[in-house]
Amino acid sequence: MARSKTRKKKLRQKPFVYVVCLFVLCVFAFDSFKYCESIFTTLKEKKELTTKLSDLKSKEKELELDANKLQNSDYIARYAREKYFYSKDGELVIKIPEEE
Repeated sequence: MARSKTRKKKLRQKPFVYVVCLFVLCVFAFDSFKYCESIFTTLKEKKELTTKLSDLKSKEKELELDANKLQNSDYIARYAREKYFYSKDGELVIKIPEEE
């Protein structure tokens, strides 16, 4: 009799153990998926920021070149004549449309 009671008790405990194990497994799986999603989001953001950084560095180089050009007074005079139609005394400025 004693053996059958312990056996029945063990049989009743097995489903409880399975449910607990399944719950723990689900919690670990959820955390793992959440962690993987975080990693992929961070990698995507890193890629976007790397692209943006390279664009900004190239723009910085262009601006440094423009700043160096603006140190030359001849360049400034030519730039003002081209963009803002300034002219020297006795000079006539005529703009010719560019062909495409």
